[in-house]
Amino acid sequence: MITRRQALTRVAAATGLIPALRAKSTDEVALIRVPDGGLQPQTVVTPDGAIHLLYYNGDPLKGNLFYTRQSAKSNAFSAPIQVNSQEGSAIALGTIRGGQLAVTASGHVHVAWNGSGVAVPGGPVNPDSGKPGAPMLYSRLKQRGTAFEPQRNLMHHSFGLDGGGSVAADAHGNVYVAWHGVGESEAKGTGREGEARRRVWITKSADNGASFSPEHMAWSEQTGACGCCGLKLFTSSGGDVYALYRSATESIHRDIYLLRSRDGGRTFQGRLLDKWEVNACPMSSMDFAEGPGFVATAWETGGQIYWTRVAGSGDPAEPVAAPGQGKGRKHPRLAINRNGKVLLVWTEGTGFRRGGDLAYQMYARTGQPSGDVRQIPGIPAFSFAAALARADGEFAILY
Repeated sequence: MITRRQALTRVAAATGLIPALRAKSTDEVALIRVPDGGLQPQTVVTPDGAIHLLYYNGDPLKGNLFYTRQSAKSNAFSAPIQVNSQEGSAIALGTIRGGQLAVTASGHVHVAWNGSGVAVPGGPVNPDSGKPGAPMLYSRLKQRGTAFEPQRNLMHHSFGLDGGGSVAADAHGNVYVAWHGVGESEAKGTGREGEARRRVWITKSADNGASFSPEHMAWSEQTGACGCCGLKLFTSSGGDVYALYRSATESIHRDIYLLRSRDGGRTFQGRLLDKWEVNACPMSSMDFAEGPGFVATAWETGGQIYWTRVAGSGDPAEPVAAPGQGKGRKHPRLAINRNGKVLLVWTEGTGFRRGGDLAYQMYARTGQPSGDVRQIPGIPAFSFAAALARADGEFAILY
């Protein structure tokens, strides 16, 4: 008998709309190429079973973001829609600063990204240099679903945008965008220098992205933030807001911190998850996913991938390392299906202007590995893979 996943894969491959491969694995994970040779896929599966996909295309220094959607009843993604209203105003260089996607249960689509060197509007003036910096840009899909609104800059009281920002949205029309940067009161000459000045900043929209509040510091603890690393925002079904970021205390403490807000993003409590002492900027990214009764997160430390539950029953006391020796593992992505099974995906061997492989490991709901690590070549330079769990419980990886 041909399963629905097999049928979709065969149709996609035959039509050429989504070049696809079937994994030679008992884990039943579909492997799908990103349309148009796109980079840095971001996916969201909404309760109606639709798969929403954001990807990058063009010059790594000044390219464009595209959005496409596959309904639960369709065999292919829709025609892509360009997100950024200014040509070349997105960036892929470094693999950290690209587009981020959030979709509400009602289908409202929100995208945030670091603006490129030609992006307009520009960011606020950097008092250290006296010149405008990179903007934190945002756009949302118009109600008719045929185009995105003109891009907006959300940075007004912070500067020095470097590592990637993030976006999240909940079921009540609240949209959150976060990044790390320097506050206006901490310009050079105020007693603190370098990455130690950096904080996580967050802004909120209570009207589905129509307007945003001025940004504020998510957490006042002086951990610093790793300048060229990303961060990740997430909203749970219960309404809690999470953020994961890497610190830069005394330039060598590149630790992973979890922030959690139970009051709609007004205040956050912080928790140290993982320590790492290294005098370098590792260009890390992170991820979250929610399963039945729990929230999980994943990150990279020292070339190895880790994940753990951060809310819900059965929270592991310690982070779980991906099986095998970690050598150049980066960009973890998580998906959890309706049965609580976890798919952990990452890249191996990627680097600046260098592609590599994708790898993945399945886990039972208990957190125990299921089967062996699988590795597949074909990650392009400046890219990574995306993991998703379909509404029917089956997994797929886009790369």
